[in-house]
Amino acid sequence: MKILIVEDEKGIRDLLVKRLKKHYSVDACEDGESALDYIRVYIYDAIVLDIMLPKIDGIQVLKHIRNAGNDVPVIMLTAKGEIEDRVAGLDAGADDYLIKPFAFDELLARLRVMTRRKASAKQTTLSAGDLILDTVSKTVTRAGNPINLTAKEYMLLEYMMLHPNITLTRNQLEQQAWNSRFEGGSNIIDVYIRYLRKKIDTGYDVKRIKTVYGMGYRLEVQENEKEIN
Repeated sequence: MKILIVEDEKGIRDLLVKRLKKHYSVDACEDGESALDYIRVYIYDAIVLDIMLPKIDGIQVLKHIRNAGNDVPVIMLTAKGEIEDRVAGLDAGADDYLIKPFAFDELLARLRVMTRRKASAKQTTLSAGDLILDTVSKTVTRAGNPINLTAKEYMLLEYMMLHPNITLTRNQLEQQAWNSRFEGGSNIIDVYIRYLRKKIDTGYDVKRIKTVYGMGYRLEVQENEKEIN
């Protein structure tokens, strides 16, 4: 899961990045203008958005997001406790809010709730034949056998299963599991795809992950195998 943090206070921003990246892929910026630039380029699963921001304030950023038809879950942060701030954020399309100072565990819990709510409104299970991924419990099985994946492996597989039979470039895959400033080298995706193949394809006649030489990778699903619940 990929999260954008928009916070102008460097100490808070750095702390959130440090702690959230243990669980998610994280990008961060310090003003509303930069936030809109990030959102135009990358797809996020959630946004942590401060209200008081330089250049473009958080309310205006949120209005831009919603006016563009983007339904990404957004939790707003405010140093104030006035009801007017909360009402303005919720009216602009915020999913939740937190008043500073806040406990990190509460932010984490609220992010889980928001993303779980969005997942349940769409699909909770992705299927490619006997390969099953549960987006709520974050578990993967093949032919009923549990498959233990690291966080990065899970992010890559989920993205591929959300885009079956589509060739995904290494850059597209990399952006789903690492932040935009990550420089892991040209073969980092090849390494993780090799890990995934070993876990989900070894021992099975049908191989799900295919290499498209010179382009990237594709998760193959036959038409009669597609199933999204």
